Amino acid sequence: MTSIVKVLIPAKDAENAQTTQYTANGVRTIIDKFTGNNHTAGAVTLAINVVTVAGAAAATNLIVTKTLQAGESYPFPEIVGMALEEGGFISTLAGAAASIGIRASGREI
Repeated sequence: MTSIVKVLIPAKDAENAQTTQYTANGVRTIIDKFTGNNHTAGAVTLAINVVTVAGAAAATNLIVTKTLQAGESYPFPEIVGMALEEGGFISTLAGAAASIGIRASGREI
C-alpha cells in the first residue's frame, strides 16, 4: 500500500460557517498535523469536526472547540493521528471570519 505525504488543507482562514476543509476522495487519510493561529486582536473560537466516514458535521463528531487568544497558535493534538475512511472529512467553524489561519498535513493511503 502506497502512502503519500500531503498538505490536506493549504494555509487559509477558517470560515465563520461550518465548512468542509478536506475530504478523503478515493483514499484513506491519516491526519499528522493541524495548526490554527489567531491573527486578530481578540479571542476567537475554532471548532473542528472529524467525520470519519461519509455523513455530516454534527455534535457526535465534534472533536475539539478551542478559544485562541489574540496572536495564539495551537497545534490541535486532539485530532493528530485520527484516520478518515474514504468520504470522511475535516470540517471547521470559526467564531469570526478572517480571524484564524489554519493548515493541515497528513498521509493519504
